[in-house]
Amino acid sequence: MGTLHYSPTVMDHFRNPRNVGSLEGNNVAMGRVGNPVCGDLMDIYIEVENDRIVDIKFKTFGCGSAIATSSMITEMVKGKTLDEAMKVSRKDVASELDGLPPIKMHCSNLAADALHEAIKNYRKMQAQQPEEAQKEIPPENKKIIGEQKFLNHGLYHRVDDISQFKDKRVIVPDRGNKSIELAMALTEQTGRVVFLSSSKDISGSSDIKTKLKRSDVKVLYESELLEIKGSEDVEKVRVLDKNEDEEYELSVDSVIILN
Repeated sequence: MGTLHYSPTVMDHFRNPRNVGSLEGNNVAMGRVGNPVCGDLMDIYIEVENDRIVDIKFKTFGCGSAIATSSMITEMVKGKTLDEAMKVSRKDVASELDGLPPIKMHCSNLAADALHEAIKNYRKMQAQQPEEAQKEIPPENKKIIGEQKFLNHGLYHRVDDISQFKDKRVIVPDRGNKSIELAMALTEQTGRVVFLSSSKDISGSSDIKTKLKRSDVKVLYESELLEIKGSEDVEKVRVLDKNEDEEYELSVDSVIILN
């Protein structure tokens, strides 16, 4: 540490650094800064939930003050919101350490800069993700003509045994992840599964939507189920093509509308 004077707090964080390491996950971002003059390099990792830093780690290659400032800032901002953490400055970190030698204030006190970079990277990452990848958006449930009439006569609100649909023509309106998973499972029993989405996309998470596209399920976008028809059991459905604003009928054996 040379002849520079360091406070007991700086020496404590240098000898016993807190929160050393790295983080991984969808809600993790990293900020890196370095000083080519003195060779210090800092990586700050933040894990964010509900716009708040719930965990933070660091990896620093450099002198004692660089390690101490990195250690201190992890204790200062854990639990803070991103906006609160963005307000933490180099001066704040030095003050919490009971001061730094003047030469080290600019050379090695880079922890706040690395933290701010991590927050900026996290916000960029979130801005690039579509909303449907963050959470499942439930579709709008509208009243369908004939739904009550054909309940348990070709129309089902739940399925306990998919083998009953073997070789049948099945319509499954979009009701989120569970309906998508059911439609894909039905392809093990029949090659005639149609999935209806009332929008240009489906309401499931990004992972399950990818699986659906790779499956044998036929997906009809911008299609709304209007009516279920038949004598005693389901025989056909009336569907609205919202893109063309036209109605048409499909012959089916079963309709599954999950609640």
